[in-house]
This record gives sequence, structure tokens and C-alpha cells, in this order.
Amino acid sequence: MAVYKVTVATGDMAEAGTNNSISITLVGSYGESRQTTVSFLFLPGKEKSLSVHCGQDLGPIVLIRLHKWRLFLEDAWFCKDVRVTAPNGTLYRFPCYQWLEGVTTVEVREGSGKKLVDDKLQILKEHRHEELAARQEAYRWKNFAQGWPRCLNVDSIFELDSNIQFSRIRANNFTGFLIFQGASHFLSGFLLRRTSWNSLDEMRTIFSRTQVPEYVAKHWQEDDFFGSQFLNGNNPIIIHRCTTLPVKFPVTPEMVAGSLGGGTDLGKELQEGRIFIVDYKVLEDIPTDTIYGRQQYIAAPLCLLHQGTDGLLRPIAIQLSQTPGPCNPIFLPSDDEWDWLLAKTWVRNADFYSHQLLTHLLRTHLFGEVFAIATLRHLPTCHPLFKLLMPHFHFTLHINTLARSVLINRGGLIDKGSGVTYEGLLLVVQRGLEQVTYTSLCLPDDILHRGMSHVPNYHYRDDGMSLWEAIESFVTGIVTFYYGGDAAVSEDTELQAWVMDIFTNGFLGRTSSGVPSSLQTVAELIKFLTMVMFTCSAQHAAVNNGQYDLGAFVPNAPSSMRHPPPSEKGRAFLQHFLDTVPEVATTANILVALILLSSQLKDRRLLGQYPEEWFTEAEPRRLIRAFQGRLEEIRDRIEERNHLAELRYNYLNPLEIENSISI
Repeated sequence: MAVYKVTVATGDMAEAGTNNSISITLVGSYGESRQTTVSFLFLPGKEKSLSVHCGQDLGPIVLIRLHKWRLFLEDAWFCKDVRVTAPNGTLYRFPCYQWLEGVTTVEVREGSGKKLVDDKLQILKEHRHEELAARQEAYRWKNFAQGWPRCLNVDSIFELDSNIQFSRIRANNFTGFLIFQGASHFLSGFLLRRTSWNSLDEMRTIFSRTQVPEYVAKHWQEDDFFGSQFLNGNNPIIIHRCTTLPVKFPVTPEMVAGSLGGGTDLGKELQEGRIFIVDYKVLEDIPTDTIYGRQQYIAAPLCLLHQGTDGLLRPIAIQLSQTPGPCNPIFLPSDDEWDWLLAKTWVRNADFYSHQLLTHLLRTHLFGEVFAIATLRHLPTCHPLFKLLMPHFHFTLHINTLARSVLINRGGLIDKGSGVTYEGLLLVVQRGLEQVTYTSLCLPDDILHRGMSHVPNYHYRDDGMSLWEAIESFVTGIVTFYYGGDAAVSEDTELQAWVMDIFTNGFLGRTSSGVPSSLQTVAELIKFLTMVMFTCSAQHAAVNNGQYDLGAFVPNAPSSMRHPPPSEKGRAFLQHFLDTVPEVATTANILVALILLSSQLKDRRLLGQYPEEWFTEAEPRRLIRAFQGRLEEIRDRIEERNHLAELRYNYLNPLEIENSISI
């Protein structure tokens, strides 16, 4: 008689327990046990222990089956994990971390990371195949819009599998937060006012007087602050070093001589790498909409910036259209105050679209969803890369499904609160995807490509590089532990199917993007995995967490413009400015979204926190601890820098970065 000691653990969330019957079958390499009842009552956060008696030694335990059935009422159960101690003292761990609903049997593999080639037993090969077949049926692709990355084939969050939905505590927190903010603005009267703001000062009454929005309201007109946002604002990835002026932006040396200071000229500054450019060509000829019956407008500006001897970036020329000409003047700091301020505000409006639709939506949310779906479809639970990646997709499919229902849908918040039509929104993302390159998704390559390696005060770059290197070091350890060499990578058919699925459904098979459709070496795999994890954690934090801080004061990030771009100078004044930026109600609508998107909801999981212990071997667990240690060092450096700063850059502090795109 062989006796196995079994411990079954229930998750600790409030609703995890069950009063349905749970039984277990142990499957070893020599045979399997009979089905043995565990209990009829499981409490959240508690364990149940039992002995399973077998007529013979089952050999190494490779699989367990959990059986759930109900006599009367359905009561779902969340199984955390199962531990089995064999007669010889060997401990086997079975990470489960899933809901069992209805009358069902779930098979759970022993926790060691295994590639397809590592499975020798036929029962394990069959389990692997059946798990992926079921997942590919459950997680299907669909087109949301022509030319967009494909997404999960569901129409609402209620169609999502329980294992990828928000937890109850997060769902309640999210809904309550939204209702509270909407009600607050409604009761304050802002949502009912379809008129212009009475003054710039009145715009400050709509947001809570927290440190950063107050700083923005105080400094938004200053060229120094305007320039700094291209480095450390919500959209820090679009500025490039400029060595040759584009023909479409005919700035002359005389125009900018006064802005460059004495002893130099435009040609010298271009040659020595102190001129930078931002180009919003992606917005050219995007169709515009009406808000409350009033026509809205959009521009596709170009902005030239100069790095002064003090290291600060300042705008020196702005053109509001892609086509130069007499009706498209180049605005300069030497122009009338309101002409220059209005030109900068048009750039900020263009940056709102570029940031929200491309840098934020496309390059984090939509790509994150692609990575998640491909992982579910092609990597079984026992695959080491499934164990590595899944924590970085926590809640992503839920938040994106929700976004397609209320935020980016026809009649949704972006459609109602911005100046582009729904078709225009779709077109901007389509154009954006056509321009995405693998280089631009890999931070070290992107910084080099944009010529931004040596610009001072670029905290996004510095903090981002520290995080990239920490993630890369962690990934390197995991990959080298499970893959003996390049051949192990190229011959992993599940991995190759995963990469191809991402290339095909995320990047629409566009080879010019440089995104790989296969991975042949350990180095290529490490880089790709680092990109995926960085995108879903640090990059999303960098472009998401500051939305309320930098957008609460509406002139700094206007979501729409109610007058056309000026075609001549000398026509701007305060009332015209107030009548151009969004009216009160539109400001309130957008602000509700920005508050929610920037909020810290309950049930957060910070970068490097892995409460679900998918890895059971000692080495991956050691690597996780080392990763957490590096993140603590990065946190300390950032907090030391921020200690005396008037405006702190904290969006890439590991204490502010979630593991996944979940808001």
C-alpha cells in the first residue's frame, strides 16, 4: 500500500471558497489513483489535507485531476495549488490558480517548466495538445477595425472566461470610482455647461488642487515646460534629433536667430545635434466631428526645438500644417504672446491624439492584448514562457474589452470628447500601425534611432533603460535555464507558433516593421521577451500614469479645438483662446476618463510581484528575488533624485508600475 499526503489550497479572495464537492485523482508515470473526495466545504485562504491510498507506487506524479460536482446550487471554487508528498518523501507542487465552475474536471500539470521536447510520456503530450486545442477554441481572433491589430473575439466583459476577468474587488472599485467621479462633476454643474470657460483661472476649479496639476496650471505657458514634456510627459517617444530640416518645414536661420542665442546659427546647431523635431504627420487630413452641434478642428503640426546651453529644450518654430505656404505661417517665440501660445496649444492638441491613440492605445493596450491572446493560444500552462509571461497580462483582456465597449467604440468617450470622427479615430490607429517598427518597441534601439542618447534631463530614457536592463537580466536567467542553446529555441514549435501569431495578428504580417516572425537564437528570444514584458509594464506606466497630472488643466492637453488653426498672425487674443479649447462639459467628460485611467485601483500587482507562484524550481525563484532586488535599487535611485525636485518624474518608479496593463 502506497500512501500519498495531499494538501489542497483555496485562493484567498472573498468568494474563492465553495460548498460543492471536490475530489482528486493522482496520475503518475506508472499508473493513477482512484478518485478520492477531498471535502464538501472549502474556505477562502484555507487548506485541506488528506491521504490518498494506492495499491502500488504510482511513480513520479506528473498530473492531478480535480473533479467538482454539485448536489444542489452551483458554487464556483478558486483553487490556488495542490501539493503531493510521495511515500518516499518527494514533494510535487501543482500550481493551479484557476476557477472551477459547474460540474467539471480540470487536469493540472506538475509545476516544473517543460517545453514540448521535454515531455516523454504520451499522457503529457496528449494533455499539452488538448489544453492548447481548448484554448484556441476559447480565445479566438477577430477584427475590430480594418488595419488595426486583431483582438479577442468577444463583445462584452460578460463573455470573458472567469480566469481573465477583473476580480470582484477590482470590478467594484472600478465601477464605484467611475460613478463617483461622474456624479461629482454632474453635481458641480460642469457636465451641464456647454459654454466656454470664463477665464483661465476658472479652469483650475474642475480639478483637485494636487501638486502636479497645480504646477502645470502655473507653468503651462512657459517654453521650458512645453519642451520638457517631450522628454518626461505622457508622450516621450516622438521627439527626434534633427540634422536636416525637412523641405516641408522651411524655417530660415533668420527666423530663429533670436531664440538660439549669440555666437551660433541654425546650421551650426543642426550640425552639432542641438535641434530636435516633432512631426504629427499621422494626423494630416483626419476627418473632424462636431461636439454639441459645433464643428471641431484638427491640425498636423511640426515643431522645432532647441537645446540651450543650460540643457533645456525650448520650442523655436511651429508650423500647423504639413504644407508650407502663405496661409500656413511659421509661428515663433518672438510673435505676439497669444499667437505663440495658441500655436503651442495646437501642438498640445495634436499630442493629445498622438499620445492617446498611438503611444497609449496602440503601442501598449492593443499590442499587450495581442501578446496575451497569442500566449494563451500557443503556450500551454507548463511551458516556461507561459509561466514567465502570464503575470504580465493580468486583467489586460478585461480592460481592453471594456475599452471597446465604452471608450473607443462609436459614441464612446473618445468619440464624444475629442474632435475627430469615429472613422478618423480608426484611421489614425491604422496609420500608426503602418509606421510601427520593432526598433521603436525596443527602448535601447529606439533611443539610438531617435538620436536621444545624450539629451540631459531625459528621465523617461534613464529610468526606462534601468528597467529594461533589469527585465532583460531576469529574462536572460529564465531563458538560459530552460533553453540549452540556439537549437532549443529554433526547434521549440510552440514558441515559433506564438511568435508567428503575434506577427500575423498583431502586426498584420508586415515584414517592413522588422518585427520577427520567428526566433532562431537565445539572444533573439531574450530581446523579444524583454520587449513584451517592458511594453506591458514599464512602457504602459510611463504613458498612462501621468494622464491626470498633465491633462487636468485643459489647455495643456486639449482634447478638441473649436476654431480652425490660424492662417495668419495677429488674430489671437484671450477670448478667442477660451473659445478654441474645449468647453466646460467636454473638459469634464474627458477629465472623468483621465482620473480613472490614472487612478490606483485595488488589487494592483506591481512590477516584479508574483503572488501566483507558477515557477516551482529553485533557480527561477532565485531569479525572481534577484529581479525584485534590482527593482528596489531603481526605486531608491529615483526617489533620491526626486527628493529635491520641484516637479518629480515618478511614473517609472517601480512602486508606480503594475506588472500588466490593467487600467
